[in-house]
Amino acid sequence: MALGDLEREVMTQLWDAAEPLTVRQVHERLSRDRDLAYTTVMTVLDRLAKKSLVTRERDGRAWRYFPADTREALTAQTMLRTLDDMEVTDRRTYRVSFDRIERLWGFRASRRVGDGIEEIACAFAMFGGNGDRIA
Repeated sequence: MALGDLEREVMTQLWDAAEPLTVRQVHERLSRDRDLAYTTVMTVLDRLAKKSLVTRERDGRAWRYFPADTREALTAQTMLRTLDDMEVTDRRTYRVSFDRIERLWGFRASRRVGDGIEEIACAFAMFGGNGDRIA
């Protein structure tokens, strides 16, 4: 599921937090770098909950939000949906491109965690070389 810029920033705050966060806590963290209305953050968190990307629990009058899954799992799910939507020839082309990247870097691209390649490799690993999904 593709995320918008603000949704991605909110998810990053939740993934980086040691504990579930309230709307106020997310708003305070995001407001350090940009001017953002509290209600905007509240709306984004509500939408993320409706998409089942975050889970929330009551804490008095407030809600505490936490990611429903890891960053890597969400990336893998997005890649799988994209690959599912591709024609078989497109998946083969993708795999060829991925193999070229690994050769150019001179090592397994799946080790380049900081570039997000590990997540792509995890998603792609669920498909065989012929583009068919592996059970």
